[in-house]
Amino acid sequence: MCELPAASSKSNASAFRSVRTQDLQCIKAKAEKLGMPYQTLINSVLHRYVEGGYGEWVCNGCLAQLTHGSKAGRSAGPLKSGTGILENWRGSVWMVAAMAGFAIEDMFLKSVTADLPVGQTLIIFGLGGMAIFAALTLRAGDKLLHPDILRPTLLLRSAFEIMGRLFYTLAIALTPLSSASAILQATPLVVALGAVLFFGEKVGWRRWLAISVGFFGVLMILRPGLNGFEPASIFAVLGTIGFAGRDLATRASPPTMSNMQLGIYGFAMLVLAGVILLAWTGGAVVPSAENGVWLAAAIVAGVFGYSSLTSAMRIGEISVVAPFRYTRLVFAMILGVAVFGERPDLMTLAGSAVIVASGIYTAWRARRKV
Repeated sequence: MCELPAASSKSNASAFRSVRTQDLQCIKAKAEKLGMPYQTLINSVLHRYVEGGYGEWVCNGCLAQLTHGSKAGRSAGPLKSGTGILENWRGSVWMVAAMAGFAIEDMFLKSVTADLPVGQTLIIFGLGGMAIFAALTLRAGDKLLHPDILRPTLLLRSAFEIMGRLFYTLAIALTPLSSASAILQATPLVVALGAVLFFGEKVGWRRWLAISVGFFGVLMILRPGLNGFEPASIFAVLGTIGFAGRDLATRASPPTMSNMQLGIYGFAMLVLAGVILLAWTGGAVVPSAENGVWLAAAIVAGVFGYSSLTSAMRIGEISVVAPFRYTRLVFAMILGVAVFGERPDLMTLAGSAVIVASGIYTAWRARRKV
Protein backbone atom coordinates (compact mmCIF):
# COMPACT_ATOMS: atom_id res chain seq x y z
CA MET A 1 0.00 0.00 0.00
CA CYS A 2 1.51 3.32 -1.05
CA GLU A 3 1.32 6.36 1.20
CA LEU A 4 0.12 9.54 -0.44
CA PRO A 5 0.21 13.11 0.84
CA ALA A 6 -3.09 14.72 1.63
CA ALA A 7 -4.60 16.46 -1.35
CA SER A 8 -7.33 19.04 -1.47
CA SER A 9 -10.49 18.71 -3.51
CA LYS A 10 -9.18 21.54 -5.68
CA SER A 11 -6.01 19.64 -6.53
CA ASN A 12 -8.01 16.50 -7.27
CA ALA A 13 -10.18 18.46 -9.67
CA SER A 14 -7.08 19.89 -11.36
CA ALA A 15 -5.73 16.39 -11.86
CA PHE A 16 -8.79 15.41 -13.88
CA ARG A 17 -8.77 18.67 -15.83
CA SER A 18 -5.19 18.02 -16.88
CA VAL A 19 -6.27 15.06 -19.02
CA ARG A 20 -6.20 16.09 -22.67
CA THR A 21 -9.60 16.59 -24.28
CA GLN A 22 -8.81 14.03 -26.99
CA ASP A 23 -7.75 11.44 -24.42
CA LEU A 24 -10.81 12.12 -22.26
CA GLN A 25 -13.10 11.58 -25.23
CA CYS A 26 -11.37 8.26 -25.94
CA ILE A 27 -11.74 7.26 -22.30
CA LYS A 28 -15.46 8.07 -22.43
CA ALA A 29 -15.84 6.02 -25.61
CA LYS A 30 -14.03 3.07 -24.01
CA ALA A 31 -16.18 3.31 -20.87
CA GLU A 32 -19.31 3.54 -23.00
CA LYS A 33 -18.52 0.25 -24.69
CA LEU A 34 -17.75 -1.38 -21.37
CA GLY A 35 -21.07 -0.18 -19.99
CA MET A 36 -19.66 1.84 -17.08
CA PRO A 37 -19.13 5.49 -16.05
CA TYR A 38 -15.86 6.86 -17.44
CA GLN A 39 -14.97 8.15 -13.95
CA THR A 40 -15.03 4.57 -12.70
CA LEU A 41 -12.71 3.51 -15.54
CA ILE A 42 -10.22 6.27 -14.68
CA ASN A 43 -10.39 5.46 -10.96
CA SER A 44 -9.87 1.77 -11.69
CA VAL A 45 -6.75 2.42 -13.78
CA LEU A 46 -5.27 4.81 -11.22
CA HIS A 47 -6.08 2.45 -8.34
CA ARG A 48 -4.39 -0.50 -10.01
CA TYR A 49 -1.40 1.61 -10.93
CA VAL A 50 -0.73 2.98 -7.44
CA GLU A 51 -1.23 -0.48 -5.97
CA GLY A 52 1.46 -1.86 -8.28
CA GLY A 53 -0.97 -3.67 -10.55
CA TYR A 54 0.86 -2.44 -13.64
CA GLY A 55 4.32 -3.16 -12.27
CA GLU A 56 6.95 -0.76 -13.61
CA TRP A 57 4.71 0.41 -16.40
CA VAL A 58 5.34 4.13 -16.79
CA CYS A 59 2.10 6.07 -17.01
CA ASN A 60 3.11 8.05 -20.09
CA GLY A 61 -0.09 8.41 -22.06
CA CYS A 62 -1.43 5.38 -20.18
CA LEU A 63 -5.07 6.41 -20.21
CA ALA A 64 -4.92 7.14 -23.92
CA GLN A 65 -3.24 3.78 -24.45
CA LEU A 66 -5.97 2.06 -22.50
CA THR A 67 -8.55 3.48 -24.86
CA HIS A 68 -6.48 2.61 -27.96
CA GLY A 69 -7.53 6.01 -29.15
CA SER A 70 -4.58 8.39 -29.23
CA LYS A 71 -1.24 8.43 -30.97
CA ALA A 72 0.52 8.38 -27.61
CA GLY A 73 -1.34 5.25 -26.64
CA ARG A 74 -0.63 3.43 -29.88
CA SER A 75 3.06 4.24 -29.85
CA ALA A 76 3.59 3.17 -26.25
CA GLY A 77 3.33 -0.51 -27.07
CA PRO A 78 0.97 -3.15 -25.69
CA LEU A 79 -0.53 -2.61 -22.28
CA LYS A 80 0.81 -4.94 -19.65
CA SER A 81 -1.91 -6.90 -18.04
CA GLY A 82 -2.38 -5.75 -14.45
CA THR A 83 -5.49 -7.77 -13.74
CA GLY A 84 -4.74 -11.44 -13.27
CA ILE A 85 -6.86 -14.44 -12.51
CA LEU A 86 -6.86 -13.69 -8.77
CA GLU A 87 -8.04 -10.10 -9.24
CA ASN A 88 -10.78 -11.17 -11.63
CA TRP A 89 -11.85 -13.89 -9.22
CA ARG A 90 -11.99 -11.40 -6.36
CA GLY A 91 -13.88 -8.90 -8.51
CA SER A 92 -16.40 -11.56 -9.49
CA VAL A 93 -16.91 -12.54 -5.86
CA TRP A 94 -17.52 -8.90 -4.92
CA MET A 95 -20.03 -8.56 -7.76
CA VAL A 96 -21.93 -11.65 -6.63
CA ALA A 97 -21.85 -10.30 -3.05
CA ALA A 98 -23.22 -6.97 -4.27
CA MET A 99 -26.10 -8.64 -6.09
CA ALA A 100 -26.87 -10.73 -3.01
CA GLY A 101 -26.93 -7.53 -0.95
CA PHE A 102 -29.35 -5.84 -3.33
CA ALA A 103 -31.62 -8.89 -3.44
CA ILE A 104 -31.70 -9.03 0.38
CA GLU A 105 -32.43 -5.30 0.44
CA ASP A 106 -35.41 -5.87 -1.88
CA MET A 107 -36.63 -8.71 0.32
CA PHE A 108 -36.66 -6.60 3.48
CA LEU A 109 -38.26 -3.63 1.71
CA LYS A 110 -41.00 -5.88 0.32
CA SER A 111 -41.60 -7.24 3.83
CA VAL A 112 -41.82 -3.75 5.34
CA THR A 113 -44.22 -2.42 2.69
CA ALA A 114 -46.74 -5.02 3.79
CA ASP A 115 -47.22 -2.90 6.95
CA LEU A 116 -45.93 0.57 6.06
CA PRO A 117 -46.83 2.83 3.13
CA VAL A 118 -44.30 2.67 0.31
CA GLY A 119 -43.66 6.41 0.60
CA GLN A 120 -42.84 6.18 4.30
CA THR A 121 -40.60 3.17 3.66
CA LEU A 122 -38.64 5.13 1.05
CA ILE A 123 -38.21 8.09 3.41
CA ILE A 124 -36.80 5.99 6.26
CA PHE A 125 -34.64 3.90 3.93
CA GLY A 126 -33.30 7.01 2.20
CA LEU A 127 -32.46 8.79 5.43
CA GLY A 128 -30.58 5.75 6.71
CA GLY A 129 -28.55 5.40 3.51
CA MET A 130 -27.80 9.14 3.49
CA ALA A 131 -26.49 8.98 7.05
CA ILE A 132 -24.11 6.10 6.29
CA PHE A 133 -22.75 7.59 3.07
CA ALA A 134 -22.41 11.01 4.72
CA ALA A 135 -20.30 9.45 7.46
CA LEU A 136 -18.14 7.67 4.87
CA THR A 137 -17.75 10.90 2.90
CA LEU A 138 -16.62 12.87 5.96
CA ARG A 139 -14.26 10.06 6.92
CA ALA A 140 -12.65 10.33 3.47
CA GLY A 141 -12.20 14.07 3.97
CA ASP A 142 -14.65 15.09 1.24
CA LYS A 143 -17.36 17.72 1.38
CA LEU A 144 -20.96 16.69 1.84
CA LEU A 145 -22.14 19.33 -0.61
CA HIS A 146 -20.11 19.22 -3.80
CA PRO A 147 -19.99 22.52 -5.74
CA ASP A 148 -21.20 20.71 -8.89
CA ILE A 149 -24.34 19.35 -7.26
CA LEU A 150 -26.59 21.72 -9.23
CA ARG A 151 -25.16 20.87 -12.64
CA PRO A 152 -27.85 19.98 -15.20
CA THR A 153 -26.51 16.44 -15.59
CA LEU A 154 -26.75 15.81 -11.84
CA LEU A 155 -30.24 17.29 -11.68
CA LEU A 156 -31.24 14.99 -14.53
CA ARG A 157 -29.61 12.06 -12.74
CA SER A 158 -31.59 12.92 -9.61
CA ALA A 159 -34.86 13.01 -11.54
CA PHE A 160 -34.20 9.56 -13.02
CA GLU A 161 -33.13 8.29 -9.58
CA ILE A 162 -36.51 9.35 -8.20
CA MET A 163 -38.29 7.63 -11.08
CA GLY A 164 -36.30 4.42 -10.75
CA ARG A 165 -36.49 4.08 -6.98
CA LEU A 166 -40.13 5.09 -6.72
CA PHE A 167 -41.52 2.77 -9.37
CA TYR A 168 -39.25 -0.18 -8.62
CA THR A 169 -40.15 -0.05 -4.92
CA LEU A 170 -43.82 0.00 -5.92
CA ALA A 171 -43.11 -2.99 -8.14
CA ILE A 172 -41.53 -5.13 -5.43
CA ALA A 173 -44.30 -4.10 -3.03
CA LEU A 174 -47.18 -4.98 -5.38
CA THR A 175 -45.79 -7.79 -7.57
CA PRO A 176 -43.75 -10.96 -7.02
CA LEU A 177 -40.12 -10.20 -6.19
CA SER A 178 -38.91 -12.69 -8.79
CA SER A 179 -40.77 -11.09 -11.72
CA ALA A 180 -39.86 -7.51 -10.72
CA SER A 181 -36.19 -8.50 -10.46
CA ALA A 182 -36.36 -10.29 -13.81
CA ILE A 183 -37.66 -7.16 -15.55
CA LEU A 184 -34.96 -5.09 -13.84
CA GLN A 185 -32.30 -7.20 -15.58
CA ALA A 186 -33.22 -5.42 -18.81
CA THR A 187 -31.58 -2.23 -17.48
CA PRO A 188 -28.25 -2.83 -19.31
CA LEU A 189 -30.18 -3.29 -22.55
CA VAL A 190 -32.02 0.02 -22.01
CA VAL A 191 -28.67 1.68 -21.23
CA ALA A 192 -27.23 0.31 -24.48
CA LEU A 193 -30.23 1.66 -26.39
CA GLY A 194 -29.88 5.04 -24.66
CA ALA A 195 -26.18 5.18 -25.54
CA VAL A 196 -27.16 4.87 -29.20
CA LEU A 197 -29.91 7.48 -29.03
CA PHE A 198 -28.22 10.08 -26.83
CA PHE A 199 -24.46 9.47 -27.07
CA GLY A 200 -24.23 8.49 -30.72
CA GLU A 201 -22.70 5.07 -30.05
CA LYS A 202 -22.66 2.88 -33.14
CA VAL A 203 -24.30 -0.52 -32.76
CA GLY A 204 -24.24 -3.29 -35.34
CA TRP A 205 -27.16 -5.44 -36.36
CA ARG A 206 -26.15 -8.26 -34.01
CA ARG A 207 -26.37 -6.04 -30.91
CA TRP A 208 -29.62 -4.52 -32.19
CA LEU A 209 -30.97 -8.05 -32.50
CA ALA A 210 -29.77 -8.92 -28.98
CA ILE A 211 -31.42 -5.78 -27.55
CA SER A 212 -34.67 -6.60 -29.37
CA VAL A 213 -34.61 -10.19 -28.12
CA GLY A 214 -34.00 -8.93 -24.58
CA PHE A 215 -37.06 -6.69 -24.74
CA PHE A 216 -39.03 -9.64 -26.09
CA GLY A 217 -37.99 -11.48 -22.91
CA VAL A 218 -39.53 -8.63 -20.88
CA LEU A 219 -42.77 -9.06 -22.83
CA MET A 220 -42.69 -12.79 -22.06
CA ILE A 221 -42.76 -11.89 -18.36
CA LEU A 222 -45.35 -9.11 -18.70
CA ARG A 223 -47.63 -10.97 -21.14
CA PRO A 224 -49.73 -7.91 -22.06
CA GLY A 225 -53.21 -8.84 -23.23
CA LEU A 226 -52.95 -12.38 -21.80
CA ASN A 227 -54.45 -13.91 -18.68
CA GLY A 228 -51.12 -13.84 -16.87
CA PHE A 229 -50.71 -10.07 -17.30
CA GLU A 230 -50.31 -8.17 -14.04
CA PRO A 231 -50.85 -4.40 -14.52
CA ALA A 232 -48.65 -3.52 -11.54
CA SER A 233 -45.70 -5.04 -13.41
CA ILE A 234 -45.61 -1.82 -15.43
CA PHE A 235 -44.07 -0.23 -12.35
CA ALA A 236 -41.03 -2.50 -12.80
CA VAL A 237 -40.73 -1.37 -16.43
CA LEU A 238 -40.90 2.31 -15.41
CA GLY A 239 -38.34 1.64 -12.66
CA THR A 240 -36.03 0.01 -15.20
CA ILE A 241 -36.28 3.06 -17.45
CA GLY A 242 -35.52 5.30 -14.48
CA PHE A 243 -32.43 3.32 -13.45
CA ALA A 244 -31.18 3.25 -17.04
CA GLY A 245 -31.59 7.02 -17.30
CA ARG A 246 -29.73 7.42 -14.02
CA ASP A 247 -26.85 5.28 -15.27
CA LEU A 248 -26.64 7.26 -18.50
CA ALA A 249 -26.67 10.57 -16.63
CA THR A 250 -24.03 9.25 -14.21
CA ARG A 251 -21.60 8.91 -17.11
CA ALA A 252 -21.75 12.67 -17.55
CA SER A 253 -21.34 13.41 -13.83
CA PRO A 254 -18.34 15.51 -12.77
CA PRO A 255 -15.28 13.24 -12.40
CA THR A 256 -14.28 14.96 -9.16
CA MET A 257 -17.33 13.60 -7.34
CA SER A 258 -16.66 10.48 -5.30
CA ASN A 259 -18.89 7.40 -5.27
CA MET A 260 -19.76 8.19 -1.64
CA GLN A 261 -20.95 11.67 -2.58
CA LEU A 262 -23.08 10.24 -5.38
CA GLY A 263 -24.43 7.77 -2.82
CA ILE A 264 -25.56 10.61 -0.57
CA TYR A 265 -27.42 12.33 -3.37
CA GLY A 266 -28.88 9.06 -4.63
CA PHE A 267 -30.37 8.18 -1.25
CA ALA A 268 -31.55 11.79 -0.87
CA MET A 269 -33.68 11.22 -3.96
CA LEU A 270 -35.29 8.27 -2.21
CA VAL A 271 -36.37 10.62 0.56
CA LEU A 272 -37.80 13.07 -1.96
CA ALA A 273 -39.59 10.29 -3.85
CA GLY A 274 -41.02 9.02 -0.57
CA VAL A 275 -42.25 12.47 0.41
CA ILE A 276 -44.00 12.89 -2.94
CA LEU A 277 -45.67 9.47 -2.73
CA LEU A 278 -46.64 9.79 0.93
CA ALA A 279 -48.17 13.21 0.29
CA TRP A 280 -50.29 11.58 -2.40
CA THR A 281 -51.35 8.45 -0.52
CA GLY A 282 -51.14 9.48 3.13
CA GLY A 283 -51.49 6.84 5.83
CA ALA A 284 -48.17 7.18 7.69
CA VAL A 285 -47.94 4.93 10.74
CA VAL A 286 -45.49 4.37 13.58
CA PRO A 287 -43.21 1.47 12.56
CA SER A 288 -43.25 -1.56 14.82
CA ALA A 289 -40.03 -2.83 16.38
CA GLU A 290 -40.01 -5.66 13.84
CA ASN A 291 -40.36 -3.26 10.93
CA GLY A 292 -37.60 -1.11 12.40
CA VAL A 293 -35.28 -4.10 12.39
CA TRP A 294 -36.19 -4.96 8.80
CA LEU A 295 -35.62 -1.37 7.67
CA ALA A 296 -32.23 -1.29 9.40
CA ALA A 297 -31.33 -4.59 7.73
CA ALA A 298 -32.43 -3.22 4.34
CA ILE A 299 -30.25 -0.14 4.80
CA VAL A 300 -27.21 -2.20 5.78
CA ALA A 301 -27.78 -4.61 2.88
CA GLY A 302 -28.19 -1.74 0.43
CA VAL A 303 -25.02 0.05 1.53
CA PHE A 304 -23.13 -3.26 1.51
CA GLY A 305 -24.34 -3.94 -2.02
CA TYR A 306 -23.29 -0.50 -3.22
CA SER A 307 -19.84 -0.77 -1.62
CA SER A 308 -19.32 -4.29 -2.96
CA LEU A 309 -20.31 -3.16 -6.44
CA THR A 310 -17.71 -0.38 -6.29
CA SER A 311 -15.03 -2.86 -5.18
CA ALA A 312 -15.94 -5.26 -7.98
CA MET A 313 -15.66 -2.57 -10.63
CA ARG A 314 -12.27 -1.43 -9.36
CA ILE A 315 -10.63 -4.81 -8.77
CA GLY A 316 -11.56 -6.97 -11.75
CA GLU A 317 -11.86 -6.44 -15.47
CA ILE A 318 -15.27 -5.04 -16.32
CA SER A 319 -15.85 -7.54 -19.13
CA VAL A 320 -15.24 -10.37 -16.65
CA VAL A 321 -17.20 -9.18 -13.62
CA ALA A 322 -20.13 -7.36 -15.31
CA PRO A 323 -22.03 -10.53 -16.37
CA PHE A 324 -22.22 -11.55 -12.70
CA ARG A 325 -24.78 -8.74 -12.27
CA TYR A 326 -27.37 -11.24 -13.41
CA THR A 327 -26.88 -13.33 -10.27
CA ARG A 328 -29.24 -10.82 -8.64
CA LEU A 329 -32.06 -12.55 -10.48
CA VAL A 330 -31.02 -15.93 -9.07
CA PHE A 331 -30.93 -14.57 -5.50
CA ALA A 332 -34.27 -12.81 -5.99
CA MET A 333 -35.98 -15.97 -7.22
CA ILE A 334 -34.55 -18.00 -4.35
CA LEU A 335 -35.73 -15.44 -1.79
CA GLY A 336 -39.09 -15.07 -3.53
CA VAL A 337 -39.72 -18.81 -3.29
CA ALA A 338 -38.26 -19.31 0.21
CA VAL A 339 -39.62 -16.20 1.94
CA PHE A 340 -42.76 -15.19 0.06
CA GLY A 341 -43.85 -18.56 -1.34
CA GLU A 342 -43.67 -17.38 -4.95
CA ARG A 343 -43.81 -19.91 -7.76
CA PRO A 344 -42.47 -18.39 -11.00
CA ASP A 345 -44.21 -20.01 -13.97
CA LEU A 346 -42.53 -21.33 -17.09
CA MET A 347 -43.00 -18.09 -19.06
CA THR A 348 -41.36 -16.04 -16.29
CA LEU A 349 -38.40 -18.41 -16.15
CA ALA A 350 -38.08 -18.48 -19.94
CA GLY A 351 -38.32 -14.69 -20.18
CA SER A 352 -35.68 -14.32 -17.49
CA ALA A 353 -33.33 -16.63 -19.39
CA VAL A 354 -33.88 -14.66 -22.60
CA ILE A 355 -33.10 -11.32 -20.86
CA VAL A 356 -29.94 -12.67 -19.21
CA ALA A 357 -28.69 -14.33 -22.41
CA SER A 358 -29.25 -11.20 -24.52
CA GLY A 359 -27.57 -9.02 -21.89
CA ILE A 360 -24.50 -11.22 -21.72
CA TYR A 361 -24.29 -11.36 -25.52
CA THR A 362 -24.60 -7.57 -25.76
CA ALA A 363 -21.74 -7.14 -23.27
CA TRP A 364 -19.64 -9.69 -25.18
CA ARG A 365 -20.21 -7.93 -28.50
CA ALA A 366 -19.31 -4.59 -26.90
CA ARG A 367 -16.10 -6.17 -25.58
CA ARG A 368 -15.16 -7.37 -29.07
CA LYS A 369 -15.57 -3.85 -30.44
CA VAL A 370 -13.17 -2.40 -27.84
